[in-house]
Amino acid sequence: MEEGPVVHSSARRDEDIALDLMKFIAMTTGYGRTSGGSGAGFTGGAAASKPDEYAAHLLELYAKCKAAVGGGK
Repeated sequence: MEEGPVVHSSARRDEDIALDLMKFIAMTTGYGRTSGGSGAGFTGGAAASKPDEYAAHLLELYAKCKAAVGGGK
């Protein structure tokens, strides 16, 4: 019988790591937040004035994090 690759329960997918990275960046920098709050240091670009703009900023950040974690896959 042929065995497939061994996957340990502690192994994390690139998507999970990218999501954690995105959360960390968004929380510590205020990335994409409305202009009312200030983040630590880096402001993360243009501030979103609507919830859908904020979501778009977060999705863009997630895509960048996923590319960084996955080596541009």
